[in-house]
Amino acid sequence: MKIALTGSSGFIGSYLLKKLNELNHNVLTLDRTNGFDVSNWNVVKDLPKFDVCIHLAAKSFVPDSYKNVRDFYDLNIIATLNMLEISKKYNAKMIFTSSYVYGKPQYLPIDEKHKLSGFNPYAHSKIICEQLCEKYSIFFGLPIIIFRPFNIYGYGQAKNFLIPEAIEKILKGSSFELLDSSPKRDMIYIDDLVKAFVVVVESNMKNEVFNIGSGISYSVDQIVQMILNCNLKKIKVTYKNEARSNEVDNVIADISKAKNLLGWEPKISLEEGIRKTVSSYLNNNNNNMGIASL
Repeated sequence: MKIALTGSSGFIGSYLLKKLNELNHNVLTLDRTNGFDVSNWNVVKDLPKFDVCIHLAAKSFVPDSYKNVRDFYDLNIIATLNMLEISKKYNAKMIFTSSYVYGKPQYLPIDEKHKLSGFNPYAHSKIICEQLCEKYSIFFGLPIIIFRPFNIYGYGQAKNFLIPEAIEKILKGSSFELLDSSPKRDMIYIDDLVKAFVVVVESNMKNEVFNIGSGISYSVDQIVQMILNCNLKKIKVTYKNEARSNEVDNVIADISKAKNLLGWEPKISLEEGIRKTVSSYLNNNNNNMGIASL
């Protein structure tokens, strides 16, 4: 199967590319690092035929979406529109990677029918992209799957996210301070997310939206303590007890739809996933600070 993969060198894309190659799929890597700007139609329109498009390319760090609003809307929306157009040309299945787009939950766990909320510019850009996907499916019969991953983590994630930031600082033996210990998040390990993509690529499923999460939430402090418990140096972690703007106190994904229709569910617990992530940092960074290996 020929697969067009946007954002192929990013955090999710690099893991997914490796897995697709292992499964002997023919992957067309579309990434700015290899000269493919998918927000440029003149580049996209000449792409060769493919069977499936997995669209990952996007700006995604929420705090930056307030600082660079136009860039977020421009890249996320135009890139999605371009990949929908080229997918329509080849009648290729499109797997669109959305995000957590529910805002402050009206109920827990959150299912796919929960009201959407563009509670920050990033989430709003993703909702617009989802609406584009829906209309292309209705107007042109394009087969589309939308994934709404909750909080993804794993080795190689950008350092401005909680888990890699905490691991890096703990490995350096630096005490650090976080805003708030109490917000709870539903975390999904990168390998489990990749398996969900593979299931959809190799199935006939179309025109569905799926939450991708674990169905369990953990507080910021619980997550940090799991990292500290990975045979690492004990350092001081403090909290300002200040809530971020538009903070969501708790999120839990209802993943029953993915279980029932895809036969997918996460296999790696947060504790195991954190141990795997810390181990990868230790092995890849060749850290020789007297820290016991995992």
